[in-house]
Amino acid sequence: MLEVRELIVRYGAVEAVRGIDVTVGSGDVVALLGPNGAGKTSTLRAATGLVRYGGSITFEGTEVSKLGPEGCAKRGLIHVPEGRHVFPTLSVHENLQVGRTAARGRAGYSYNDVYDLFPALGQLRDRNGWALSGGEQQMVAIGRALVAAPRMLLLDEPSLGLAPIVVKAVFAALRAIRSNTPLLIVEQNTSQALKLCDRAAALTQGRIVLEGTAAEMSDRSALLDSYLGQTKAHSA
Repeated sequence: MLEVRELIVRYGAVEAVRGIDVTVGSGDVVALLGPNGAGKTSTLRAATGLVRYGGSITFEGTEVSKLGPEGCAKRGLIHVPEGRHVFPTLSVHENLQVGRTAARGRAGYSYNDVYDLFPALGQLRDRNGWALSGGEQQMVAIGRALVAAPRMLLLDEPSLGLAPIVVKAVFAALRAIRSNTPLLIVEQNTSQALKLCDRAAALTQGRIVLEGTAAEMSDRSALLDSYLGQTKAHSA
């Protein structure tokens, strides 16, 4: 479905992504791991047409640069960016309704499906975005993407800044989502990411330095940690 080949992303003279390859097929969950500045977010932004890039990115056979961000959304390539971007003056339910406008007639998650996935949101459906906790905002952001009927979901740091109990809830929801929707997920929490994904790639300084199945990456955890320059986040 999504094919990234020899991807290069530059910001002025700075090369953020340096010739990486990533493939996400139907039914796949792929994780991009790495510290800040590794090129993970730039890869997602390129994959949804938000930044110019070199190399090739195709979604279902069409070059992303020809689609642009709106065309990607119309095709069902849905991006949940870092920082959640919940509309502060809209209620939880109104934020979800914004997502519905991108569905373009595709069958997707209903509002009730989202409330079943995140029961806390059902109790907060009339609360404005500004009054939500970070974890609640993340649930809204994911829910809004789901009602947009994604054919593939790209998530940027879904656990960032969340309490451990909320991280568990978010990843439990992602495990439920994966049965219907392929995922490309950017994460620094390697423990949770490797429990969720089929395959993973570790990036540093814009290059893939280690990749393999989730089991292979878990077996090489010490090497993975040394490449990432961090201690693996342990979230039960």
